[in-house]
Amino acid sequence: MRIMMLGLASALALAMCMPVVAQTAPKAKTPAVKVGKGEKVCRYTFPTGERRAWVCKQEEPCCAWDLFKYVKCGSTITRCL
Repeated sequence: MRIMMLGLASALALAMCMPVVAQTAPKAKTPAVKVGKGEKVCRYTFPTGERRAWVCKQEEPCCAWDLFKYVKCGSTITRCL
């Protein structure tokens, strides 16, 4: 009985340490954005610190909305509407 309780206690202690180890692991880097001819890279940092990068045509504006955490390429006519 004591051996079972000791094993259960050590397993519980080990399980409690595992999430801490998982949180300290470095985040994977996002892949680099590839740009073709006539395209540009748009980069934006949201107020929360999240960064996004996307590709638009050279003549299109880069659009980002903080409220929705949404990014897109705008139109040459309506811009970012």
